[in-house]
Amino acid sequence: MITIHHSEFTIQNFPRFYAIIDAAQLEQRSPFAIFDTLVSAGVEMIQYRDKEGLPRQLFDTSRQLAERARKCHATFIVNDRADVALVAGADGVHLGQDDLPVDLACQLLRPGTIVGSSTHSITQVEEADRSSANYIAFGPVFPTQSKERPGPTVGLEGVRAARKATHKPLVGIGGITVENARAVIEAGADAVAVISDLLRYPDVATKAQEFLQILDPRAPKV
Repeated sequence: MITIHHSEFTIQNFPRFYAIIDAAQLEQRSPFAIFDTLVSAGVEMIQYRDKEGLPRQLFDTSRQLAERARKCHATFIVNDRADVALVAGADGVHLGQDDLPVDLACQLLRPGTIVGSSTHSITQVEEADRSSANYIAFGPVFPTQSKERPGPTVGLEGVRAARKATHKPLVGIGGITVENARAVIEAGADAVAVISDLLRYPDVATKAQEFLQILDPRAPKV
């Protein structure tokens, strides 16, 4: 688990593989079962994303996932909702451009809470770099089906430009697969966030292990 304060959150301690559990892509599967599977496979950082569920549903699920994360020393992030992250006891929140501003969210959250910021242009990366965000997600790097209205792809050249625009941990997101994940790291990202190329497979554990081995060959095989 990443147990850190804002000033200690660095590139050196950021996991290279950042798994996102999207409720819209679970079909009939349980988010708790997927979470447990990911942790058992060696994934250290997991976000829960539910764009369509009711606030109470998001809270109940997030609270239970936060409890699981504490028991297994994983880092659990709630998507979009700083208030839910706070009351559910999550380790952090990931904020989009239309969510609560990063610096305002930091005033609401407990000290040491991780705050990530989604960005889609170099200007937004620069703004996030000046904010209190602990890490910056940038994309979509490649075409993605995880968003209804994704922005233009930034490509590997965009990742290289974003790397030059910030010293904070940089997470490539959008269309990341086993085949292209390593290239995103080599372009300058410190980590990759993955949704579809993880959840669309019945054997999530094996797919997570593939990512871990590609991104960090030292990762133990389960």
